[in-house]
Amino acid sequence: MTLSPHINENFAGTIWRMEIDNITDTLFVEIRNNEEKNVCFGSIDLVSGKVYFKDYTTPERWLTGIEAAYDGVLLIHYYQSESGPTHKGLLAIDAFTGATLWNNFNYAFDHLTANGPIVYDTRSQPRKLFLADIKTGATTRIYEPYVYKDAENNISVPEQLSAENLPADLITVHPYGNWVHYLDYNNFRIVSLHALKAGLLVQMLYLFDGTDKVYEDLLNSDIQKIQPEAFILHKNHLIYIKNKTELKVLSL
Repeated sequence: MTLSPHINENFAGTIWRMEIDNITDTLFVEIRNNEEKNVCFGSIDLVSGKVYFKDYTTPERWLTGIEAAYDGVLLIHYYQSESGPTHKGLLAIDAFTGATLWNNFNYAFDHLTANGPIVYDTRSQPRKLFLADIKTGATTRIYEPYVYKDAENNISVPEQLSAENLPADLITVHPYGNWVHYLDYNNFRIVSLHALKAGLLVQMLYLFDGTDKVYEDLLNSDIQKIQPEAFILHKNHLIYIKNKTELKVLSL
């Protein structure tokens, strides 16, 4: 093996969601502990591997989650009620310190543009969309689709391929179901697959430089069903989750 993760963080709960701030290359994670009904958030620099924080909690310890990230700010949403999925209210925190920048319990998030988040006031009908200042929460400009373009994310996701389309010297185990997730990046080839080992279903990740295997990892063992794609690529950063609680990142 010639590669190793420069980010290898274990969290006290399931990594439920990830979001990347494309401007600052900051990765945010939402960690949910169902037994304790607790949610916390983490912030990590994708380039340096520096952990800014990993156990940030809000006064609302359960009915909250990641909404979006932009220009060094993480937007966290609340839920309107415990019985439904509707979001209501926004909290903005500094990506590097966790300091609260603003809080508004009447705003709801619509989508992210290259200029910042588009929000609306849940008290107003019909719904009116506004561009919000990510640092202050101020809404002074009405959303105009032809002016505010959607934000770029620089995220690449693998495609599903038949294992028969891969060179035989790449994969030494037979994929369960004969399907793999595959992505090319420069000279690297990234493959994730399911296989049976000792009668148990497992999920593996392989990284090849040309035809040379330079990295592999066991992502999940003794699983009951086929899992979704195991990794993403943001710019040159290979990002994946192991055992639901471990975040790993390699620079390619």
